[in-house]
Amino acid sequence: MASPLKITFLGGLGEIGRNCAAFEYEDQILLLDCGLMFPDHDMLGVDIVLPDFSWVHERADKIVGCVLTHGHEDHVGALSYLLPDVSFPLYGTEVTLGLAYPRIEENGLLGRTEFNEVRDGETHQIGPFSCQFFAMTHSVPQAVATAITTGQGTVLHSGDFKIDLTPVDGRLSDLSGIGAIATDPGIRLLLADSTNAGSAGYSVSETEVGKVLYDLMHRYRGRRIVTACFASHIHRVQQIADAAIEYDRKVATLGRSMKRNVAMGREMGVLHIPDDALIDIEEIDKYDPGEVIVISTGSQGEAMSALTLMATRESRWLNVGEEDVVILSSHPIPGNEHAVNKVIDKLTRQGVEVVHSGIEDVHATGHAKREELKLLQSLTHADWFVPVHGEYTHMVHHAKIAEQMGTPADRILVCEDGDTLVLDDDGLTRGDRVSAEYIYVDGKTVGEIGTSVLRDRQVLGEEGVVTIVMMVDLDRREIVSGPELITRGWVQEVESADLLAEGAKRAAKAVNDSLSGGGNADQVGKAARKAVGSFVNQRTRRRPMIVPVVLEA
Repeated sequence: MASPLKITFLGGLGEIGRNCAAFEYEDQILLLDCGLMFPDHDMLGVDIVLPDFSWVHERADKIVGCVLTHGHEDHVGALSYLLPDVSFPLYGTEVTLGLAYPRIEENGLLGRTEFNEVRDGETHQIGPFSCQFFAMTHSVPQAVATAITTGQGTVLHSGDFKIDLTPVDGRLSDLSGIGAIATDPGIRLLLADSTNAGSAGYSVSETEVGKVLYDLMHRYRGRRIVTACFASHIHRVQQIADAAIEYDRKVATLGRSMKRNVAMGREMGVLHIPDDALIDIEEIDKYDPGEVIVISTGSQGEAMSALTLMATRESRWLNVGEEDVVILSSHPIPGNEHAVNKVIDKLTRQGVEVVHSGIEDVHATGHAKREELKLLQSLTHADWFVPVHGEYTHMVHHAKIAEQMGTPADRILVCEDGDTLVLDDDGLTRGDRVSAEYIYVDGKTVGEIGTSVLRDRQVLGEEGVVTIVMMVDLDRREIVSGPELITRGWVQEVESADLLAEGAKRAAKAVNDSLSGGGNADQVGKAARKAVGSFVNQRTRRRPMIVPVVLEA
């Protein structure tokens, strides 16, 4: 009888981001991905969101490695937050490791890990886990699916993927390799990308975007063009550069990560831009507008990104206007729509012509749609299926696809962050749940901001704050001075003097009643807060934060 295989989902199930799963076998653990999530609009002041790594910290001595399926931040971006506490080697393709390297280096963590390059089709033994890697097409080069084999058979994790039959680099998804292991030894459990499970049909090939880019270069001859896309989308960068060079434009990069990734891609041979076609961003004013193209970061409307700085006229490199065209060669990540729309609006106010995916087909998804997911289901014939990577609705859609393709409903499990599965000789069952809370990063502060702080920030941002300041003599049971109401974001103090005065009277009555009843400073403050809160809500139908400040004489 083989030991059971436990799979713990620390992130990525029920959200877009924080992808991280742990495979535990014979008291050793293999991590698969270690990603972050970008904050929703209501996560005020939060820079990024991490998985709750407390479960990993408690088992630090059992971690034998981390397999990285591809180089996107939602799969590798949290490494620099985990490696200070847990040391382990990394396994990934050359480009994946290259994209993960800078953050690890910047944080001085190179001594906490080692980089093990894997190639398509190779098998690596990582502790008790035999891991075979299969090429998969995605929106970043060298993505892989991973077959993890233990005494409990083979678990196949698709990674993020689409089935692109005409990829930019010619590297096709290794469907034949996956089909071979599905036949022998067979796949006991399939974990597969669910992002586009609710979208009908097939995803569009990345090369189709290239055709649109060529058309746009022709249409906007003589005008300066700025394109924005993910810095990791090297295939998109390649197609932008190809189209630009075809129309005799010089290529300049803007944004630290874009410049770094272009250099890395050229060095690795996965990005082909001739030396004489590249210029430094400082040189663009030497050329006529129709002779240059700028490839920029900021396609998601990030606050300090190169494109946002252009939109707010704060860029040190570019001042855009009526003669410029901005092409957003991307689609907003869920939650980023508002930020992207703000950037588009600000650019438009400057007279810039903005082209985005709602106008032209300047973006192609990197995730498989329903027909491609059906193909993977029919190819793998897995005994059990668990949809991963996506919001809960996406995973439910994917579960229905699996059932439609012949997987029995009782062999499909829809899980969430914190769920644990146990694969043993009898099949797949649910285990105990673990903590999978959001860990918020605000500046250099990690994990000290909880949901209560975010609620306070939301109240402050939407309703304002009212501070009640008073001095009391607890021995004599009387008010020495105040109460005085000071407000920010609730009402205009100058224009609402009568309202504030009436609120102060209500507070004074409540404080005197509390003092007469023998209340201490804490009880006096609570009485004032309750009275003012009731008054404020009654008079304005608003609920600002009420903060009592009680000074003792």
